Amino acid sequence: MSGYEGKPVQAAIVGLGWWGKKMATLVNAGGAEMHFVHGVDPNPAEQGFAAERGMRFSSELGEALADPEVEAVILATPHSLHQSQIAQAVAAGKHVFCEKPLAMTRKDAEASVALCEKAGLVLGMGHERRFEPPIAEILDAAATGRLGRLLQIEANFSHDKFLGLDPSNWRLSAEQAPAGGMTATGIHLTDLSVKLMGPAKDVRVICENLASEIPQGDTMSAHIRFKSGGSAYVSATLATPFISRFAVFGTLGWIEVRDKAHVESPDGWIVTEGWKGQPITTREVSPAEPVRDNLRAFARAVRGRETYPISGEEMIDNIALLEAIIRSARTGAVEQL
Repeated sequence: MSGYEGKPVQAAIVGLGWWGKKMATLVNAGGAEMHFVHGVDPNPAEQGFAAERGMRFSSELGEALADPEVEAVILATPHSLHQSQIAQAVAAGKHVFCEKPLAMTRKDAEASVALCEKAGLVLGMGHERRFEPPIAEILDAAATGRLGRLLQIEANFSHDKFLGLDPSNWRLSAEQAPAGGMTATGIHLTDLSVKLMGPAKDVRVICENLASEIPQGDTMSAHIRFKSGGSAYVSATLATPFISRFAVFGTLGWIEVRDKAHVESPDGWIVTEGWKGQPITTREVSPAEPVRDNLRAFARAVRGRETYPISGEEMIDNIALLEAIIRSARTGAVEQL
């Protein structure tokens, strides 16, 4: 198990949709320092999937929380359920890993973070982009000063996967998933931006419906300014073939990372770099499984072996920015945080 010694964290996966199944398959295949022993989904048809992976099955979260073997719950559920489900898990003494976004408002994010901290429970977040090897290199280069003073971020994480969904799917709800692809993909880019640049100061958003009938709009871009200075351009479109690009620019150098495929089936990355006084270079990075690596980090934090690398403060700052983006998508105005 990748050098791991000790009993894996016994967990319940809550939500056996597209992404929940991705996580359950990865984890129970081994190597995540965690094992799913319980699956939860309101659809009884998912009992077969759970059985295939050796999991008990329940249609209600409460049954998994009452399972004495379950130490942690992983929430792969709609955003609107996160706050209440986190509260239930904390009341049952379970550690929580929550898919993004944590909440839709700063107030709700603060409440969930505070609940877990007060109870001494680990709160993990589904921001697997941080665990992609070339993105981890960017974070390290910024933290160690190799990039110099950070000036600007340019990022785009877009796809057209949702165009074929049934219109009743919650991912196509303007209430549950507002501002184009922001809650699906853009939230990863703002997480990285906040990690690198700190809390945002204000944001202006353009959100239009140009190529579909998706109610929350299919073409979204946000221009963000940060309290420390510097800016970020973030795009999250729902009507173009897959692209994932993240670039950061500093006074001593810049790095651009492009994904070769969606994270559900990673195929590696293309990294282009420009450093002061040196020629521009391009290289390829081999595939990895950042979703599994994020869950590994969560499991190690549950076991007390290390601190989970996404802090509660960063989670709150990211949701504060999301809340302002949603407001600006509706008004078109510059929204203060």
